[in-house]
Amino acid sequence: MKPQAFDYLRADSAQDAVDALAELGSDGRILAGGQSLMAVLNMRLAQPGALIDISRAADLDYVKAENGWLTVGAAATQAKVEWRPDLHNEVPMLAQAIPFISHFQIRNRGTVCGSVAHADPSAELPLVLAALGGEVLLRTRRKQRVLSAEEFFQGMLMTARAADEIVEAVRYPMARPGTRYAFDEFSSRHGDFAIVSVAAVADDKQLTLAVGGVADRPTVQRWPRLQGGDLEAALNDFAWQLDAQDDAHASAIFRRHLVRTLGARALQRVVERGDDVSGRKR
Repeated sequence: MKPQAFDYLRADSAQDAVDALAELGSDGRILAGGQSLMAVLNMRLAQPGALIDISRAADLDYVKAENGWLTVGAAATQAKVEWRPDLHNEVPMLAQAIPFISHFQIRNRGTVCGSVAHADPSAELPLVLAALGGEVLLRTRRKQRVLSAEEFFQGMLMTARAADEIVEAVRYPMARPGTRYAFDEFSSRHGDFAIVSVAAVADDKQLTLAVGGVADRPTVQRWPRLQGGDLEAALNDFAWQLDAQDDAHASAIFRRHLVRTLGARALQRVVERGDDVSGRKR
């Protein structure tokens, strides 16, 4: 299929983009890398009257580490984050997760904020944002607001973004000393959508496990430092809480199995020999 006819507007700045959205409302859609949006348009799951292209907006094309956050602007590509020389020290989980995203050609065009805004429950970047307790910066013509990942993701391809808001940036918390991180996923082939993905964090007080590809949004569970049979039982309970469903890619039984096995493997990595803040195996 081909998309319905639409107008094309090029925004040279963030202000241009929010001004256009203020005029168009729900009839306008932001185009950055287009790696998710164009497929949705081709299937006519979305039929906007106009696309607002921010890919050349210089004030949105940045990645910066400051005040304990790695902040990624709306026009910054996934590859721009992937090839940061110090990413393994800054946000180790991102360094682990990004290579799972499709293939390098897609990452060269796809944006971090675009993936977060699309809110596919099997996508890696929203899962990492949820696992780490990241934030989404939203902007309209008149105001800005910041939402936690938990507040932002509301369901499959559904977010708290209003029609006149642009996802201006996302913030990933930078690594904390003594905290370890792990990411893993299972897919039919490398580069395919994840059937189940997991992100684990361990510090001195608790374990965190976030799961994607099962529920309608990234789901985060936190426990004290459980071990052995207690952790196995907790993982099993969590797998059932996610309410997995059968589909063309996997059965609910298999998805629960993956939550238990991938979850246990990721948690074992962060508890026993996890990645330190440099991203190197200890």
